[in-house]
Amino acid sequence: MGERAQALERAGVDVVHLEFGEPDVEAPVVIREAVAKAVKDGRTRYTHSLGILPLREAIAEHYLATYGVNVSPDQILVTAGTSPAMLLLFGHLLDPGDEVVLSDPYYACYPNFIRYAEGMPVYVGVTEEDGFQYRPEAIRERLGPRTRAIVINSPANPTGTVLSAERMAAIAVLARERGPFVVSDEIYHGLSYEGRDRTILEFTDRAFVLNGFSKAYAMTGYRLGYVIAPRDRIRALQTLHGNFFISTNEFVQWAGVAALREAGEERRRFRALFDERRRAMLAGVRALGFGVACEPTGAFYVLANARHLGADSVRLAREILEAAHVAVTPGAAFGANAEGYLRFSYAASLERIREGLARLGRFLAANR
Repeated sequence: MGERAQALERAGVDVVHLEFGEPDVEAPVVIREAVAKAVKDGRTRYTHSLGILPLREAIAEHYLATYGVNVSPDQILVTAGTSPAMLLLFGHLLDPGDEVVLSDPYYACYPNFIRYAEGMPVYVGVTEEDGFQYRPEAIRERLGPRTRAIVINSPANPTGTVLSAERMAAIAVLARERGPFVVSDEIYHGLSYEGRDRTILEFTDRAFVLNGFSKAYAMTGYRLGYVIAPRDRIRALQTLHGNFFISTNEFVQWAGVAALREAGEERRRFRALFDERRRAMLAGVRALGFGVACEPTGAFYVLANARHLGADSVRLAREILEAAHVAVTPGAAFGANAEGYLRFSYAASLERIREGLARLGRFLAANR
């Protein structure tokens, strides 16, 4: 969808982008200044394969201050975004044929990382009628002798669902009883709109945490993430990272230090900004007749039921793009349970959200 939208733009068409999970705002000034200073100061060489110590210390301090969790800097591996971290993690955990439990809908790339490591995704369906809730009892039914991990993503892409502390605790107990690790993707922490974020490390140390700076700090292009691993697993990940990637760009790591230590107020401002956009998007898609039975309370997505317009979400999204010049993401990208849905991102400005909704309204009126 993004590639076709860009092709239209090259032909002179104005496209409203509601498909990308990328904040339209710039990273805070202190972060941009930190990058410039790091380059000026020659911070452009190889670093420790785990990442620079000041950043790992800042991440550890953040998890203690935010969640009350003690993490050693030596348990943290800094990567060029969370995608390399996932690549390394599933390569480390999985032998051919091993299984990883995912919710359906799921972030579109999860199954690809698992299959690349010759593992098998095993799906647990979550539905709109049930609030897209990832239920521990349903997970239990899908566990087998080759299950190596249970992936949780809260706040979630594409649903915006936030897992309750009770569910996270129950999943932690289940994993402890049955043996798999919990892999917790926490990249949308900082973008929860009702209550505080909860990390899986509050409930178990038998877990890997994926996190980074792309979403909450508007640092998508910086490519800066990290994984927090159990003490007995970090050395294996460090060795893989050193062999495959050597180290993460040093000047970008100094931007991460500035983000954690100096950009807290800006991060809170971004959260309030996206919350305002969330309410505008929810009101808009509902007014257009799309179904949103359960309001998202995190990330910056609304997964809206469009089945009254047809069962093929890819075809519908293409029609909307070609006719209305609004780019949205078809639900089919996120699993069988999301087919017939469209994902609307409210990472765009209020002005562009309103323009996109107006165009979509005209499209629907002309095609009823």
